[in-house]
Amino acid sequence: MPRKIIIDTDPGQDDAVAILLALASPEDVDVLGITAVAGNVPLHHTSRNARIVCEVAGKVDVPVFAGCDAPLARKLVTAEHVHGKTGLDGIDLPDPKMPMQDQHGVDFIIETLRKQPPGTVTLCPLGPLTNIATAFRKAPEIVARVQEIVLMGGAYFEVGNITPTAEFNIYVDPEAADIVFKSGAPITVMSLDVTHKALVTHPRVEAFAALGTHVGKVVAGWTHFFERFDVAKYGSQGAPLHDPTVIAYLIQPELFASRYINVEIETQSDLTLGMTVADWWGVSGRAPNATWAGSIAADGFFDLLTERLARL
Repeated sequence: MPRKIIIDTDPGQDDAVAILLALASPEDVDVLGITAVAGNVPLHHTSRNARIVCEVAGKVDVPVFAGCDAPLARKLVTAEHVHGKTGLDGIDLPDPKMPMQDQHGVDFIIETLRKQPPGTVTLCPLGPLTNIATAFRKAPEIVARVQEIVLMGGAYFEVGNITPTAEFNIYVDPEAADIVFKSGAPITVMSLDVTHKALVTHPRVEAFAALGTHVGKVVAGWTHFFERFDVAKYGSQGAPLHDPTVIAYLIQPELFASRYINVEIETQSDLTLGMTVADWWGVSGRAPNATWAGSIAADGFFDLLTERLARL
């Protein structure tokens, strides 16, 4: 039985690859819908980009919803410097023809969790946690119905990528992250600790291009664009491919090594706002609330990604 999932996202090239991986894997995940949130770029771009990705995959029947256009309590911080002005720079793609759904993304999340049997829907947030936190605030009873939240966000050993101590998705809406991490729902975290071990090196970009398909060409264009920023920033062999780790975890959890620990979100400090304080060594005495992935078998991850993308 494939796992029923909702992808909550702010595409972003790496979000786009995560969506493609999910749409290429119907035996493993059943994408009930995609909810867009403001993050990497503003909402009008992220909701458009989510539909572009569905069309690239040839999956135009997946419903796409626009969610929250701003964080719960702060001004939106975006990342055009990483993703380009549209969020999907790297290859020219036509405007989407498939429609946006009329329903708000938050209402779709609430309705889906109420409608499906308890413990059968997994939430997959790939951006700031605004939509998820808003749904939990608006309908607290749905928290107990969530099977699992598998999210990309946070950092501990790899520290921050938007500030010295904070990862972008958590930093954009730390109040939302705080609500989600305190919710009691089962949480699994794909942090920078994992994604910085999954680098899109030149040979891996070439492997996408070598698929010889439209999808392969598009993904190679996206990852090549994305790569130029991180190679300059980190001096590494390629860019971390963050968001597809969430979907890979649902398909092949054995690719990851993780630990069940306490994670708290810093919402007060000017210095460390948005930090995910991960009690890796169990020194705080606080009860564990999240499974924190610490490492990934990168070659296996890219093998899975290339094999699945070849299907589209």
